[in-house]
Order: sequence, then C-alpha cells, then structure tokens
Amino acid sequence: MKDLKSLNRVLLKLSGEALAGEKKTGFDEATVLKVAEQVKKIVDDGMQVAIVIGGGNFWRGRTSENMERTKADQIGMLATVMNCIYVSDMFRYVGMKTKIYTPFTCGAFTELFSKDDAVKNLEEGVVTFFAGGTGHPYFSTDTATALRAIEIEADAILLAKAIDGVYDSDPKVNPDAVKYDEISLDEVLSKKLGVIDLTATIMCLENKMPLVIFGLEEENSIVNTMSGNFNGTYVTV
Repeated sequence: MKDLKSLNRVLLKLSGEALAGEKKTGFDEATVLKVAEQVKKIVDDGMQVAIVIGGGNFWRGRTSENMERTKADQIGMLATVMNCIYVSDMFRYVGMKTKIYTPFTCGAFTELFSKDDAVKNLEEGVVTFFAGGTGHPYFSTDTATALRAIEIEADAILLAKAIDGVYDSDPKVNPDAVKYDEISLDEVLSKKLGVIDLTATIMCLENKMPLVIFGLEEENSIVNTMSGNFNGTYVTV
C-alpha cells in the first residue's frame, strides 16, 4: 500500500447524506464542523485539498420517475452547489480559505471552472470545491470526482463514505461480508463491486488514479487516514 502520508494533493469526495447526519436531509452543522476541523488539520500540515460533495441530502434525480431525466439531473447539480456553498462557509468559519468552482455560470455565487486557476489556488493552500458535477446530465458526482481529480493531477481520490471500505458483498445484508484492505481497480470491475460508478471506475483505471475509501463517521477518520492510521480500503491501479 502506498504511504498515504506522502500524498501532496488529494480530492476528497463527501457524501451529501453523510453531511446530513441522523436527519438524513439538509445539513447537520455539528457533522460538517467536525469535517471542517479535520480538513483544516491536514491543510495546515501542507496537504492540498480539493472537494466534491454529492447532492443526496437534497435530491436524488434518479429516484424521480415523474420528471424528464435531464431536468432531474439539473436539480441534482444545483443541490451540489448548495452543499458546496454551505460547507465552504463552515470551512471559512474554522479558519480556512476556500474557492468554489462550477462548470456553468452561477452569477456571483461561484467561479467558472479553470484548471489553471484551481491548481494555483490549491498550491496557495486554498481548499477548492468543485460543485455542479460535470455540468451535464447522465453523469454522476462519482464521474465528476474522477474527472476533476484527473484534471488537477491529484495523487489520489479520498472517498469518505457511510461504509468503512470495500466489501465482497453488502455488509448491511450479509453479516459475513469480508472487507478488503487492498484491491485493484481491475478486480473492482471484474467483481462488479460498485465502489464508484462504471464510468468513473474506467476513468480512474485509464488514468492510474488510486482510491482511498474509509468511513466518514469514524472518529477523526480523515486525519487518521492521512496520517497513516488507515482502517479502510486502498484501491490500486
């Protein structure tokens, strides 16, 4: 397994549902502040951090059967913008500098994505949020995560999930499910483990982008992961 302490630039993918805490919708401020305080610690230690947040605490377009898919996905994109605006402000509250980029114009709320600008901000210690997905329907925030990580030449994608790693089956259904400490992207594909969606998996495989998967709800999970006290699954390329 790669020494995670040696990573310089990472893209952290946060689940929208995880940020809602037990409420399952909207925001749980205590949860978001815990995330902010952890990210501040690794940024203060010199880590360059970009962030993508899902929109599931507000909207899951694929579950809407009464809307045209494009419109449903557009609402999902706007949900991720709301999440990034809120979380970015919580990050500023604990003392970090932040910037939010979208692939489409959002008035004065965000800036239009530019790789050069994003990388410059990261190099200056600014936590950089990528909201709005890819800007197109039919692409998930998994795909947006892979795309932005590849564009900014991140060393790895950190996936902070409700589950603490990759299992051979769903541990909520199968109490005997076995967790992998390490697994390759080829195995993820061949075993159809669904760690991230198929498009994102293939993009990571083709561009040699490793994944670090861990449970967000574990105490100090982000700090522990980046300090080498890792309890999740490392997905190799």
